Amino acid sequence: MKKTVDFSGRPFHFIGIGGIGMSALAYVLAKRHLPVSGSDLRPNHMTHQLEAIGAHIFSKQEASNLEFFQPNDKNAESSLSNEHLPQVICSTAINTSNLEYKAAIEKGCPIFHRSDVLAALISEYESIAVAGTHGKTTTSSMIGYMLLEASLDPTILVGGEVKAWSGNARLGESRYLVAEADESDGSLVKHSPYIGIITNIELDHPDHYDSLEQVIDTFQTFTNSCEILVGCIDCETVRDRIKPTVTYSLFPDTGADYYVTDVDYRADGSRALVWERGKALGVLNLRLLSRHNLSNALSAVAVGRILGLEFGEIAKGLATFEGARRRFEFRGEVDGITFIDDYAHHPSEIRATLAAARLQARPGQRVVAIFQPHRYSRTLTFLDEFAESFRSADLTVITDIYSAGEPNLGLVSGEKLAQEISKHNSHVDYQPTLDTVYEYLLKSLRPGDLALFLGAGNLNSVIPELITAMRQPAQATS
Repeated sequence: MKKTVDFSGRPFHFIGIGGIGMSALAYVLAKRHLPVSGSDLRPNHMTHQLEAIGAHIFSKQEASNLEFFQPNDKNAESSLSNEHLPQVICSTAINTSNLEYKAAIEKGCPIFHRSDVLAALISEYESIAVAGTHGKTTTSSMIGYMLLEASLDPTILVGGEVKAWSGNARLGESRYLVAEADESDGSLVKHSPYIGIITNIELDHPDHYDSLEQVIDTFQTFTNSCEILVGCIDCETVRDRIKPTVTYSLFPDTGADYYVTDVDYRADGSRALVWERGKALGVLNLRLLSRHNLSNALSAVAVGRILGLEFGEIAKGLATFEGARRRFEFRGEVDGITFIDDYAHHPSEIRATLAAARLQARPGQRVVAIFQPHRYSRTLTFLDEFAESFRSADLTVITDIYSAGEPNLGLVSGEKLAQEISKHNSHVDYQPTLDTVYEYLLKSLRPGDLALFLGAGNLNSVIPELITAMRQPAQATS
């Protein structure tokens, strides 16, 4: 018999609780007053937030952590003891050699993937699950914010941090839940939401998928589990292989249910007239830049209308949405140098983010792209695409590949990527480490530059160091 996640009061223990997806789930469970514990070798602000709402955090991964919720009475019957064994939650990043994982098996703890917990939560609510290769975090955050502003009090779980709810999750009191649904490890197939959204489909995780066809199979299975499927038909794969129930597009001649005209992409946002099945709904103003975010907003419009919101309510909410952290996030300005942090780690995302940077850049302002490749498998698979994606940058700085736990097989490197980029853009420099990136930028950035830090690894840790050094030049060079 298949095990099911128990929300009735049995404890939860998260191995690697500080991750962006794991911490969101732990937050919602803790706010529901369920017993929550977890371990993480690197405490961060998310684990501190969890501690503040009652979760117990261990800084070591040891077998004894699983006994935290056991009764103190050593003479208690074993059946009672077993009932207090926690449900152990893991992500794909946790392997079978992990000490806590091995202990959980030995003790007989129920073990679930984090996607099992998310799927169980999705099934409890009138849920909106946002899927797609790119744009999931922004789109799910945008929809959550729209519902929040419309006083629908949603529960929200997203893969980024949003200022409006001070983190990556919130617990609402209504029947609505908005969640980011991830395809990276195939777990997308577990979710059965009321409304599913597919923003686009590309191969992005060659460590898990051998081909685009396998990715499409995953999205098709997800589609069949949604009561309503909203999809962007500007993506050829979504249009031809998914056939959504409700469609949206940036172009009026596609036949989409929702589309836009009179589009104005500006340095401070976007403006467009929104149409619903041939009828003008009204003007939408966004603070977010570029066409990909206008597309994301159209999916939010579609969801809002499905849920019965007036367009005025939708537009009012979306107009004040500021975005999620690490999605073209402004980090500071020193000596006229603007620092932007973005999670882009796929060629399509890099092109879209550079397009947004070009919109914001003033005449004569250099766009300096600093990129940390993420995973050897992704860099190798998309080497040619990465090489071409930096064409519009005035200067590109490439560092070594962030492995994300993958072994280095010696087939590709950051230096190799820099060499390939140089075939399309001669202004490329390779700086192998974060320390050399820091030293290089300290000397090379000029007043007026827009410095765009790209990648899903730890490159953004350089930003505060640079800002501090540039504010105190005398100390930085002494």
